[in-house]
Amino acid sequence: MDMQTAVACMTQGLTAHYLSSSVGAGLARPGDWVLVYGVGSGTGQWTAQMCKLRGYRVIGTTSHAKLERSSREEKDATTSAFGCEELIVLENVPGKSYASYSSVDIPSKITEITGGKGCTLVIDGVGKSTYEISLKCLAKRGLFVSFGNASGAVPAFPVLKLTPQSAYVTRPKLGDYVATREELLERVNEVFGWVMDGKLKIVVDKVFGLEEVAAGHEYLEDGKSMGKVLYKL
Repeated sequence: MDMQTAVACMTQGLTAHYLSSSVGAGLARPGDWVLVYGVGSGTGQWTAQMCKLRGYRVIGTTSHAKLERSSREEKDATTSAFGCEELIVLENVPGKSYASYSSVDIPSKITEITGGKGCTLVIDGVGKSTYEISLKCLAKRGLFVSFGNASGAVPAFPVLKLTPQSAYVTRPKLGDYVATREELLERVNEVFGWVMDGKLKIVVDKVFGLEEVAAGHEYLEDGKSMGKVLYKL
């Protein structure tokens, strides 16, 4: 395994590992529907693939711009390549490459795709823009996993919002899922093993030099990334 791939595996790969294998343990079973936001890049890209490896049926979201770019550049950021059985394609925020989550009625799409059942897990790294959508997409006794704040932090909301689906909610962080060396090594070994066996597709999208730090941040903030963005020391 080359150095770039190894570095790319760590934070996002380990985050996706605990999201797909530990957070919903005991609630989700193989064959259940899972919604993962942002499968065109970042942690969502990893999580969709790992959920598929766990036997879940994955619904992903991405933007038109990322879908078009993935086809043009042949980065394999397609429905099947990232473990998605269904893909919800969203319009772009004007002037940006990232998705507008109000451009499509996502809960209606989820109802249609799942035959009215909803998703056992909704894995949401977007935050403020999507948390209410996420709650509406849940199956009965489903779990809303809020792990990121890409659009801002999720505001406080009444616990009564969970009542319609008898739903659960969790806000996990990576540190608590690699709390011991044994647990860290278990996750690292499985992620690296999947990569080396060709079961995970790793996209290192762009490598910036340290003198290009500002450009790298602008690239990420504009939603242009199609995979892992690295800095070269």
